[in-house]
Amino acid sequence: MNTLTPNPRQAGVIETVRELGSVSVEALAERFGVTLQTVRRDVKLLSNAGLVARFHGGVRLPGSTTENLAYRQRQALNEEAKRRIARAVARQVPNGCSLILNIGTTVEAVARELLQHRGLRVITNNLHVAALLGDNPDCEVIVAGGLVRSRDLGIIGEATVEFIAQFRVDIGLIGISGIESDGTLRDFDYREVKVAQAIIRASRQVWLAADHSKFNRPAMVEMGRLDQVDKLFTDSPPPASFNPLLSEAGVACVLPDSAPSAPSSAPGDPA
Repeated sequence: MNTLTPNPRQAGVIETVRELGSVSVEALAERFGVTLQTVRRDVKLLSNAGLVARFHGGVRLPGSTTENLAYRQRQALNEEAKRRIARAVARQVPNGCSLILNIGTTVEAVARELLQHRGLRVITNNLHVAALLGDNPDCEVIVAGGLVRSRDLGIIGEATVEFIAQFRVDIGLIGISGIESDGTLRDFDYREVKVAQAIIRASRQVWLAADHSKFNRPAMVEMGRLDQVDKLFTDSPPPASFNPLLSEAGVACVLPDSAPSAPSSAPGDPA
C-alpha cells in the first residue's frame, strides 16, 4: 500500500465518501468544482493508498476492519475538526489535575492546547504527546514503559498495561478508531486496545475525543462501550441514531461551541 498525505481536496473526497458510503465521479467533480479528469486522478491516488475503493463510475469506502490509516494520513485528515475538538477538551481540563493521554492524532492535538495549563501531571503512552507537553514547564510528564510502535511512536504491550495500572487519575483521555451503531467502541490493534482499557480502569472520569468520521466506522477489536465514557468531545452533532445511545449511557456530548470559554481550576488551585 502506498503512503499518501491527502491534500485538502483529496481529504474532502474521503470525507464525502465516508458521509455517503459511495459517490459518483460526476458528483465529486460538481461538489469540488473541478474536472472529471482531476477527480479520477485524485481517486486513483486515494485508491492506491487504500483510502477509498474504486468501482466503475464512482468510489466507495474500502471497508477494511483490520487496518487503520497510516499515521501521516491520519494527521492530515480532519485537521481543523481535531483542533476544534482539542480546544473544547482543553477548556474543560482544570489546572492542577492529573491525566492519562493515550495514542491518537486527536489526543496529540489536545496536548498542543494544554501548553498554557498550570500544574498538570500527565501520564502518557504516546511519545508525541510527551514531546509536546515537555515544552510546558508547569507540566510533569510521566512516560509509560513498553514496546514503541514505530509507525506512530505509541507505546503498547503488557508492560504498558501494568505501568498504567499503578495510577488513579482525574481524567483519562482516549481516542478511538470507530464508534458503531450499537455503542461499541472499536480499534485496530488489540495491544493498543488493552492499554486503552487499562486507562479506563485507572481514570475517575473517561473522556473520549472523536471527530465525526469515527461514527459508524468499522474496526476489528472491541475496546469498550459508550456507557464507560463520561464525556464525548466531537466536532459536529452525532448522527441522530446515536442520540438515544448517548442518553441511555449517560454520556455528555460536548461540541466545540458548547464548551466553557476558559480552563477551570482544580479544587484548592487559585484561579
